[in-house]
Amino acid sequence: MKKIIRLYSLSTCPVCKATKKLLKKCEAQYEYTDVDLLDLEGKKAMVEEVKSFNPAFSFPTLVIDEEVIVGYKEKKILEALGLTQVPKTNILKTLFLKIKGAN
Repeated sequence: MKKIIRLYSLSTCPVCKATKKLLKKCEAQYEYTDVDLLDLEGKKAMVEEVKSFNPAFSFPTLVIDEEVIVGYKEKKILEALGLTQVPKTNILKTLFLKIKGAN
């Protein structure tokens, strides 16, 4: 069953970037919003949305199905994704994607 994954982040936050990197390594399909890049109206709406999951309104706030994970907690994220460890990167696949993206 496919998990619904939603990440609320800040574009300049190193912890948010690490969370995105982990999700990418796990090949998780997720949606994210860099809240700081929204216009004023978008930010106002997003504040309420994030607070519904995380009243402290801190970043990153990650929602995997019904589980809310605040901050970079690798073990919890992996467990919520149904994984026991970060998948090893296939170097050939990575090179192929980089070459393909360059064209």
